[in-house]
Order: sequence, then structure tokens, then C-alpha cells
Amino acid sequence: MQAHELFRYFRMPELVDIRQYVRTLPTNTLMGFGAFAAITTFWYATRPKALKPPCDLSMQSVEVPGSDGARRSALLDSDEPLVYFYDDVRTLYEGFQRGIQVSNDGPCLGSRKPDQPYEWLSYKQVAEMAECIGSALLHKGFKPSPDQFIGIFAQNRPEWVIIEQGCFTYSMVVVPLYDTLGAEAITYIVNKAELSLVFADKPDKAKLLLEGVENKLTPGLKIIVLMDTFGSDLVERGKKCGVEVISMKAMEDLGRANKRKPKPPAPEDLAVICFTSGTTGNPKGAMITHKNVVCDCSAFVKVTEKVLALGASDTHISFLPLAHMYERLMECVMLCHGAKIGFFQGDIRLLMDDLKVLQPTIFPVVPRLLNRMFDRIFAQANTTLKRWLLDFASKRKEAELRSGIIRNNSLWDKLIFHKIQSSLGGKVRLMVTGAAPVSATVLTFLRAALGCQFYEGYGQTECTAGCSLSVPGDWTAGHVGAPMPCNFIKLVDVEEMNYLAAKGEGEVCVKGPNVFKGYLKDPAKTAEALDKDGWLHTGDIGKWLPNGTLKIIDRKKHIFKLAQGEYIAPEKIENVYLRSEPVAQVFVHGESLQAFLIAIVVPDVEILCSWARKKGFDGTFEELCRNKDVKKAILDDMVRLGKDSGLKPFEQVKGITLHPELFSVNNGLLTPTMKAKRPELRNYFRSQIDELYATIKV
Repeated sequence: MQAHELFRYFRMPELVDIRQYVRTLPTNTLMGFGAFAAITTFWYATRPKALKPPCDLSMQSVEVPGSDGARRSALLDSDEPLVYFYDDVRTLYEGFQRGIQVSNDGPCLGSRKPDQPYEWLSYKQVAEMAECIGSALLHKGFKPSPDQFIGIFAQNRPEWVIIEQGCFTYSMVVVPLYDTLGAEAITYIVNKAELSLVFADKPDKAKLLLEGVENKLTPGLKIIVLMDTFGSDLVERGKKCGVEVISMKAMEDLGRANKRKPKPPAPEDLAVICFTSGTTGNPKGAMITHKNVVCDCSAFVKVTEKVLALGASDTHISFLPLAHMYERLMECVMLCHGAKIGFFQGDIRLLMDDLKVLQPTIFPVVPRLLNRMFDRIFAQANTTLKRWLLDFASKRKEAELRSGIIRNNSLWDKLIFHKIQSSLGGKVRLMVTGAAPVSATVLTFLRAALGCQFYEGYGQTECTAGCSLSVPGDWTAGHVGAPMPCNFIKLVDVEEMNYLAAKGEGEVCVKGPNVFKGYLKDPAKTAEALDKDGWLHTGDIGKWLPNGTLKIIDRKKHIFKLAQGEYIAPEKIENVYLRSEPVAQVFVHGESLQAFLIAIVVPDVEILCSWARKKGFDGTFEELCRNKDVKKAILDDMVRLGKDSGLKPFEQVKGITLHPELFSVNNGLLTPTMKAKRPELRNYFRSQIDELYATIKV
């Protein structure tokens, strides 16, 4: 029986009783109908389903009445911001105690040596070691008080969390020192925070700290506790300048022999002084309380609670610096849920090997890493057929994303993306990106290729990491989500740049229990960041999209004016040009006496040669950087991208210089958080800048 005959049977008025109808069907028709029904049932049962969004995706934020246009998360039931998610977690100490319970004393902190599996400390082992470290600090004369500051100068490793929890157990405050801050900034922080004790991971760092004491730059430093092994020469050197050098193991033993009862902190107590590395001047110490961190963590849990269900089976890879609040926030979320934290070996070049061994389920990332992943994936698609297949497969999965479907078990995953997913361990179910803008092209492709929940957030140290986050089910790119449930966001006029709140554009301002208390001993800088009503002024320019999400469109801080009076925000332009395939770094520069922009471009050493060959140029990386025709080809590609992205003619650079060496922390051109040091870049490239302005005619 043909399909049209089947439908005719369905419409027969005399066959009211379905049993009567079935009896009239021929046997072969019944078999065909049964097969059709089975296939249909199987398809319905196995078809990909979109995650159910926690709110209406067309209205992800709501304006708060009488608040000058401020908006809140649509996930809130009232106009009061979320302060905590779990009743028994109001401090980071309580968060860890909850982790002990819900993990059933499962594995907590893991580390590995080269070519070895991960070795784990359980939650109770970590708690015991933390209590010993804290007790040793008390035995050494330190106070169980939120005005007692303890320094940590180390890469991510289990001891970092043990020391931190040791401090929290007795209400002390952690002050991280960055690996890449440099001697001058470290001296400044040691003095500003009045650190008399610093935990360090390696002897080289202890030597750097001792130099400060020997040169009478940090006279208040009295104790250095070292995690790694060290020689007696370091102890003797310390004695000569009045500094005790002691091992972490000896501190732990001292505390075990002199155990003290915990004195946990209150929610309003300080938890950490996080020094932010500004592009100019000394770092500023953001004062972050337990309440600040817990409410930011709680907001993340609130947004993802119905689709993520974090627990003891989850594993987090720790490689982003613990000295920054982004990584600290993610680890606090993990510890509160009894999850495992596996630390990388300390060498970013070995991260891929660590991922394969650890097989994390939770993977926080930054745009720099995403850009590298994206570029390498497309670099390996080195034939026309491979590139076509990659494009075709990604477009099929991007179509699913637009329907809210995110998965890693499609035909395209099995054929094309399985290798990419396996390179991250094969079990990643959550990725979060923040810290800097990420291209919509890169984010959309990787969401499709990796097939996991992939959120983008926005914030800064002063609001404890995040203040906005994309919500489950909204897998579109080009925005940073809605306000997190712990804070309000409003936009304020920036008239000189023609951004007006009435038009839904302006400087992003944040208010809520995640906003910091100010900068340590710096009321002037505090007043610049926090206004009299408690709003944090971020310096970023945002725009409300029709669905209530926030898009970061500009930066207020580094604007300058060209000769014709046009305002320029160079970071916005740089983010566009960075999508040029052969470009690794770019510094856009303009001057008030000049009518146009120029740029210093660092080509990508892994991409330039192959890209240039496709354009008909040959030579080594250094030779290509000196080739005028290559320079013109790169400039043309940048200008094309600028035009496609809507840059105005005066925002496009008119000339570039190719520079073969990356801007870095070591050469003084980047901050430790990888932001451009614009004054230093201007000085460093002054001769090239002058030459460009002298030779370009427009």
C-alpha cells in the first residue's frame, strides 16, 4: 500500500473504531506501518534536544524601576541582588567545608610529574594540612584577624589552595604576588600590604625577595616559606639580612605540633587583596571580601543550576593564574561542590599533555588560547577538501546552535570534530571564557566544534571577576550575556565619544554585593573607581541589545583625538585587526597633530610563511617581515577586515611596520595580564612611528 492510500484510510468516515480500521489493513501494510512507527519513535527518542533556557531568551534582563536605567538578571524573582545560593555557604571557609561533605571526602587537589599520572590529596587531607599551616602562622605570632595579610608568590599548585584555606581557617587575608610582576612591583606590594611573611614556590623567587631585604627596599619582610627544596646557602643568606627561610613541610609540622582551634571569618571580612596590574603606574590592591567572592560564585551557580549540576564527578584544570580573580572564582565554585582540581605542570607548553591525562570536565579559558586553537585547527586543514569539510561540518553544527542545541555526538562530531575534542581530554562539558574580548567567529566555531556548554563572561577584578554572563540556551556570539544575578548594570553617558544612555549606549557601571571595597590605602584611586552611590565605573563602553544582553563596543580609558577632532578607541580597532590570519599582535597609534592612524604589527611566526606562499611570496620569517609587498598584503587584509566590521574611514590605519618579535612581559611591552603597555609601546617604537608619519601621504 502506498503512502497516499494510507492517508486515505485515515480519512475514511466509516472507520471510527481504530481496531476495526487495523483489521482492514493488509499484512504487508501493517508491517510497513509498524516499521514506520518504530523509526518515528526512535527518532523522537534520540533526536537532539535544546537545553531549556532558564528565562525568556528574548528578555534576559529587566529594567529596575527608579534606578536610572539599571538592569538586573531576568533570573531574579525580585529587584534584590543574589547574595548567596547555599544557606550554609557565606564565606570561602564554609564553601570548602561544604565541599568536604558533598564529596564524601573524595579527591580534591591533584598534581603530576612529567609522564606520570595525577596524584590526589583528599578533601580532609587538604583541610588538615590547611589547619596545620594556619596554626603554624599563629605560633609564629601572626593574628587570626582580617587585617593580617599573608603573601603567596607561586604558580598554580596544590600548596596555593592549602595556604589560602589555612589563612581562611583563621580569618587571615591572602595577598598574591604575580610570577611576572617584576622586582619593582613586587617590592611595592610587599611594602604596601606590609607583608612580613611570603610563601614562595621556588628558590629563585626567595632570592628575589631576599634581594629586596638586602637592598633595604623591603625591611618589613621577616619570613620566607619555600614549597620546593632548597640548600643551606639560602638559609644562611637569609640569616645575614634577618630573614628566616623555612620549608613548607617544616611549617606544616610546626602547626601539627601546635594545633589551634579554627577562627573562621565573617562574610564582610577581607579574603584577598588582589593587586591589578595597570598599564601605567604602580599596581592597585583591590580589597575583596568573602561576601564578594561567595555572591559572585553563587550567581554563576544560579545561572547554570538547571543545566550543569556540578558535583564530585567534575574535574577542573587549573592553569590560568590563581593570582587573578577569574581563576580564583572558578576554583571556589569547584571546591564548594566537592569537585576535583588538577593543576598543570607549570609549563604552558605541556598543557595539552596535562589535558589528555587529567580529562577535565570544566575548562576555563581566555581568548588568547581560543585564538590559538582556532588558528591551529584551520592551519591543519591544509587542503581545499579538508577546509571545505571543516567549513561544511561547522555550518551544520552552527545551525544546531542557533536552535539552542549543543552536543558532541552528531555525525559531524564522529567524522570531523572527535580529534579536536579528544585533544582536550574528551570529557569537557563546560568552558567559560573571559578576561578579554573574543571574536564571534572564533567563539561560534569552537562552540560547534567542541560540543560543550560554552559561556562568555565579562567583568574585572573590582567586581570580583564577573558581572555579566551568557545564559544556557543562548549560544549566539557577539555579546557578554545579561547582568549576573548578584549585580545591577547601568550605562552612563560618555558625551565626548557620543555614547548616550538614552540610546542604550554608555560606560558600563556595576553595583551589587560583588563590587569591591576599594583599593588598599588609596582613597584617591578608590574615588575614581567607585562613585558616591556605590557604582563601579569600569571604563568600558557597552550597548544594550534588544534581548537584554550587553555588548562591549569600546573602551573609554585609552581614547585619543586625531587632528580633525575625531575620537579614537585603539583597542576596539586592534581587536578587529587581530582576526587577520597572519597577524599575532597589533598596536594601533594616533596623535593629536596627525590626521590618520598607523600600526605596529607582529606577524604570527607559525602562520606567516604558509600564508605568504599562498600570496606568491617566499622567504624566511625575518625576510618576509622586511618585504614591502608582504607588508602591503597584510595591510590590505587588515583594512578589508576593518571595512567588513564597520570601522569608519578615519578608524582604519594608513600604514604599518612589521616587527618580528612578540610584545611580552619580559620586554616590558605587556602587563602580567597581557594588556598592552601603551606608553611603553609608543616609546619603544618611536622611530618607526615617526618614519611612518613622515613617509605616508594621505
